[in-house]
Amino acid sequence: MLKFLSKVRIEFNALDPRIASCMEFLAQCNARKAKESNPACQVLVKRRTDDHPPQITVTFVNGVEEVFDGTTISAQTIRNMILEKGQYLETEQMFREAGEKWPVIIPEEELDQPAPGTKPRKAEEKKQ
Repeated sequence: MLKFLSKVRIEFNALDPRIASCMEFLAQCNARKAKESNPACQVLVKRRTDDHPPQITVTFVNGVEEVFDGTTISAQTIRNMILEKGQYLETEQMFREAGEKWPVIIPEEELDQPAPGTKPRKAEEKKQ
C-alpha cells in the first residue's frame, strides 16, 4: 500500500472515541511489509487536543493529495482505495513509458465490437 504513497499524515485526539479507523490505518502503515514496500514514505502522526475529527491525509507519488474522514471510513476501505488508485498509477506509468498517450481513448464504435479471438455467444447461451 505504501509503495504508491510519498506521505501519510494521521491526525487525531487520543481521547476521541472515533479514532479506531486512524489507529488501524496507522498499524497497517507501521507493518514491516508496508514499510519495506516504500521506505521513503513519510508516516506522520499529529496528536491533537481539540475537537477536530480524526483525519487521514495521503499523498500519492504523483503529488495528488487525498483526505479521508477517520470517523466515517474504515481503514480497510481507505487501504482498498489507495490500492485501486495505485494500480491506476502503475498502468498510467506503463503506458507513458511505452510512448502511448494517456488516458487511452477508445472510440465508441469499438466498444461494442467483440474482442479478437472470441466468438459471439448464441442467443440461447445468453438466456441461461
